[in-house]
Amino acid sequence: MPTITTNDGVDIYFKDWGSGQPIVFSHGWPLSADDWDAQMLFFLQHGFRVIAHDRRGHGRSSQVGDGHDMDHYADDLAAVVEHLDLHDAVHIGHSTGGGEVAHFLARYGQNRAAKAVLISSVPPLMVQTDANPGGLPKEVFDDFQAQLAANRSEFYHSLASGPFYGFNRPGVEPSEPIIQNWWRQGMMGGAKAHYDGIVAFSQTDFTEDLKKITIPVLVMHGDDDQIVPYADSGPLSAKLLPNGTLKTYAGYPHGAFTTHHDVINPDLLEFIRS
Repeated sequence: MPTITTNDGVDIYFKDWGSGQPIVFSHGWPLSADDWDAQMLFFLQHGFRVIAHDRRGHGRSSQVGDGHDMDHYADDLAAVVEHLDLHDAVHIGHSTGGGEVAHFLARYGQNRAAKAVLISSVPPLMVQTDANPGGLPKEVFDDFQAQLAANRSEFYHSLASGPFYGFNRPGVEPSEPIIQNWWRQGMMGGAKAHYDGIVAFSQTDFTEDLKKITIPVLVMHGDDDQIVPYADSGPLSAKLLPNGTLKTYAGYPHGAFTTHHDVINPDLLEFIRS
């Protein structure tokens, strides 16, 4: 099983398939590299090298008790990029992974990167503050932590079968295999990492990170995202990015790159090749 060991002794699992221009995928909370299956196979078939890692405490990476914050997430991504000696890479992040990508590019620079994509991502800031009145109240995320601590298995099943994919919307037919795959990935990871990760994705302010990123960035967001609400995320991120483009998907849920990969994947390919 391919892994690298970080400077603080954490084993990070990664997948590395194919050859050509590298595309690096950063997954959302509380999932794993497996969440990118539809994208990795698609881009592999289009002549790209595809890489995805399991964030520390997630998937097959070490279930350590510490370091579950955006600085460490960015450092771990940098370790993967450096270990594989990636250049001209396209970084694609979903949800928390979008925050990871933004923080990585701002923290480590863009010399090795060509473009980036933020899909349904948490920047610029999820939690409500005086400076971010449109954010979600902190109590929402406190409740996430309480539900996780009380019964993580039940909490994860309810997220996947409800708001994550929009399966709670009228007329939307839930997919039990998609629900079970989400639950499987979540339960592979460590409860401590996932508990701390809620603070990391909700309270990290990426405003200054976004301002530093000068490579082309595509911001993709569904306007029916019930996890990272559209109005306080996608449009604001696109405005803060010096070279950002917003692509809005009417009615799409948070996990649209799974439920609507037939639309998302060609749009990603068009952006990368443009």
